[in-house]
Amino acid sequence: MTQIGNVTSQHAPSAAPKEALQSSPKAAPDGADHKIIARDVDVFYGDKQALDKINIDIPNGAVTAFIGPSGCGKSTFLRCFNRMNDTIDGCRVTGRIELDGQDIHEKSVDPVLLRARVGMVFQKPNPFPKSIYENIAYGPRIHGLATSKTEIDEVVETSLRRAGLWEEVKDRLHQPGTGLSGGQQQRLVIARAIAVSPEVILMDEPCSALDPIATAKIEELIDELRETFAIVIVTHSMAQAARVSQKTAFFHLGSLVEVGDTEEIFTNPRDKRTQDYITGRFG
Repeated sequence: MTQIGNVTSQHAPSAAPKEALQSSPKAAPDGADHKIIARDVDVFYGDKQALDKINIDIPNGAVTAFIGPSGCGKSTFLRCFNRMNDTIDGCRVTGRIELDGQDIHEKSVDPVLLRARVGMVFQKPNPFPKSIYENIAYGPRIHGLATSKTEIDEVVETSLRRAGLWEEVKDRLHQPGTGLSGGQQQRLVIARAIAVSPEVILMDEPCSALDPIATAKIEELIDELRETFAIVIVTHSMAQAARVSQKTAFFHLGSLVEVGDTEEIFTNPRDKRTQDYITGRFG
């Protein structure tokens, strides 16, 4: 797998066959613009079943939040979207997951190219032990997205601006990225993802290690980025899910209990388990 720090890279070398995973948007049956469609997805770790018959559509131009108690399968399912579970010994995924209408488990699909299109931001930011500039420039440079100094400079500035970080770091671009605060490091990681232009961004508890001010900045960034990317976020904070997402899916004991518009899930859930969870009766 090709990775850039804690965000999967976007582009494979230009010589890669185009048929490996082509982008051919396909409307969902109900006419909605769905980027990812999952049907009857099961996940097993050895003989233990972690997820049971998960069905969900992930829309374009929106944030979908996965909520539920610890250990209910949220992060496991998130990793199904870019086949990162393939890297775990004994993990087996069955069912069908489509990205732009193509089953990501087809033999013709290169997992590296898939992970290139589906970036991931993890709980703990992990910048390269390089300068802020090189953290952003690395991906576009190695994948041939920008070659000249002028092109790379432009990508670095644009990415940092989109991540809301440019004004804070423009005068210290050649200082280590590890010298930034936790919140700034997480925005640097997100900027690095933007620099190589994935189509989907997966976020696994991206604010859990941040203070409230840094969390607010990340949430503002997520709201801006959803206009460009399909975003899926795992969060233990129901308040955060309510603030940043348009769709919410509630998981419990390896099952997807219900999914719907965030406002509906939080104000009028259909399932008693959802109601009990969001009102704090269990968790």
